Amino acid sequence: MARLDRDLLAPRLAGRPGPLDRDSGELGRAVQSERIPYAALLTDMVQGTTLLFIERPGRQLDYLVGAFSPEGLEGGYGDPHAPRSIVLPSFPGRAAQALTDRYLPAYEQAVHARQTAAIAAVLGDIRSEHDTWQAMNASGRYSDATPLSAAALGAATELFLDHAWRRFLTVVDHAPALLDRCQPANSPWPDDAAALSRLADAVIDAEALLDEIVHGGSVPEQERRARAWPAIETWLTDGQPFLRQARISAPHRRPALPVTAPARPLAAARPAHRGP
Repeated sequence: MARLDRDLLAPRLAGRPGPLDRDSGELGRAVQSERIPYAALLTDMVQGTTLLFIERPGRQLDYLVGAFSPEGLEGGYGDPHAPRSIVLPSFPGRAAQALTDRYLPAYEQAVHARQTAAIAAVLGDIRSEHDTWQAMNASGRYSDATPLSAAALGAATELFLDHAWRRFLTVVDHAPALLDRCQPANSPWPDDAAALSRLADAVIDAEALLDEIVHGGSVPEQERRARAWPAIETWLTDGQPFLRQARISAPHRRPALPVTAPARPLAAARPAHRGP
């Protein structure tokens, strides 16, 4: 592993969530308060998982491992959905087994829970604002009973739709992976399949709109609001079936792998540059 003290590690962590921000275990505490003599970043290019692997401060042979948060799942230190880092033994086979059998399943389950919670929070916020907008529209008044002009109602409608679209991007980011895991036919609510199909179609429509906005040039605001709202409304209508399916569809523990590596300690790390 390369030598890497906390001053060098901080820029690598800056601007992205990771163990420094989310892990409430020993690794998080070490990165917060210790100089880290050696560290390595291990990246799964298929799943996009990045692990931070360090020597355990104060121990000669033990190691700590934790994961960076996936993009878009910012969270504070001690996030209840974050898996705690674990101590790896110095034997390669046992270390690999601990990582495969214990940490990675916990990490995958934590990401699933965090994605589900993020979507639930977003839908709750949009629904609350929608209820407020509906009440204003029905009464023709602000919440303090002040009369609402037609122009003011139009402006309030545009503001609500703009806020709803920005929040809905969280759904666009995280719902596809969760929808893929849902199996309504094997759940207590098999009839949810129709709702999940509508939700998937709505995400596809929103993804197409987002791609057009980002890569296809400017989309007029009125057109963007008109195209975005049907997808958002579908999720407000069918969001509860999705959430109950997602909550029972968390990844299961992986089957244990046999330890085939010889039971010898990992070699102690050496500095990347050594003096004479």
